[in-house]
Order: sequence, then C-alpha cells, then structure tokens
Amino acid sequence: MARLDLLLWDLVLSFFWVWSGALVRIFVYSFLLLGRTPEGEALKVMISILYMFFFAWLGVVSKGGAYNPLTVLSSAFNGGLHEFLFTAFGRIPLQVIGSVVGVKLVKEVFPVVGHGARLNVKIHHGALTEGILTFMIVTVSLGLKNKDPKSFFMNTWISTIAKLALHVLGSDLTGGIMNPASAFGWAYARGDHITLEHFFVYWLAPIQATILSVWAFRSFIGPKKSKKQIFDGQKVKAD
Repeated sequence: MARLDLLLWDLVLSFFWVWSGALVRIFVYSFLLLGRTPEGEALKVMISILYMFFFAWLGVVSKGGAYNPLTVLSSAFNGGLHEFLFTAFGRIPLQVIGSVVGVKLVKEVFPVVGHGARLNVKIHHGALTEGILTFMIVTVSLGLKNKDPKSFFMNTWISTIAKLALHVLGSDLTGGIMNPASAFGWAYARGDHITLEHFFVYWLAPIQATILSVWAFRSFIGPKKSKKQIFDGQKVKAD
C-alpha cells in the first residue's frame, strides 16, 4: 500500500510540477507583461523559490514522493535490486505520464504558454551541458542529505538556490531542465520526443551524470557515521 501511495504521489507531483513552471511564466510574461526584464526575472525567481519549497514540503508529507526521475534514481542506486526495479519500472514511468498529461492540459488551457525548452546547441554540447548540471545538483543533494538530513529549511534553501543558479546557466543552451520527465512532457507535446537529440541530451547524459555523482560521493565522501557508529568503532579499537 505504501508503494502504491508513492506511485500516485509521483504522478500527481509530476503533473503539478509542469503546471507550476508554466503558470509562473504566464503570470510574469503574459499577465504582468514584464517580459525578460530584470524585474520580471527577479519576480520569477522569487515565485520559483516559493513553489519549490512547497514541492519539497509535499515530498516530506508524501514520504518520498518526487517529480524528477534523477531524484529517485540517486536513491535507488543506494538501495537493493527490488528498490531499483520499482523505481525504474514503476516510479519513473508514472513521473513521465504525469508530466505528459500535465503539459498537454496546460497547453490546451493556456496556449500562450509556448513549447517548452529546446536544444539550442549541437547534440554533444547539449549532452555535456545537461550532464554537468545534473552532476552538480545531484552532488549537492547527496551532500546535504549526508550532512544534516533533518534540516528541512536549510537543505531546501541551498538546494533551491543551486537548482535555480544551474538552470540559469543552462537555460540558453538546453533549457537547464535537469529533469528527464519534464523534458519528455514538453518534447511529447511538440512531437520530437523520439529523437536522438532528446534521448542523448535529456535522458542518457543526466542518468550517466547521476550514476557518476553517486559513485564519486560513495568513493570520496561516503555516508556520514552516526555518533553511535563512531563510539562503537572507537570501542573496538580500544579492545
């Protein structure tokens, strides 16, 4: 039952995640007519911080619900085979479906929303960009969880600022999406979801970067030991 709830949360969160980003753009660019002025971009960032905190809170309430395949993949790599299979064949497909349905509906209700982020550079440049951005944000997330997993506000604040900064860095190249499900939703709406560009840039490169980040974190940092583990280790050495 818990796993079924998690699947439903993934579906719902993915659906509303694409709606949130789209509604912010519509509000700033079309309703307030601020365009891409400094004031408009600043307002967009502030609203984005608020709804990213809200989604982080929903992740806690749902006990692990997520809208990004890379988030659940990084956790699945640390689990067993059953956890990985559940993530790969259960959670990620539901996240993709939620994103596809969300984009389809938001485009029908608000045609002015546009067509989503596109690849504006060559495929290898785009794959490298998404890969580097993903590696950095996954590493930040792993570090925050390892340092103080119970500090919700500080962890969410740092993670949110990091995501927004990386998004800005990659926005003119690939859109700085760092979310294969969201990228697929917009690509599906445009009809270019079955292309090498989409597969390499928005799926293969981020997944490889996630694997590399998890491996590097395990190899060079490792999980933080609890006080009990440290005490037990010192006791063994003393004996």
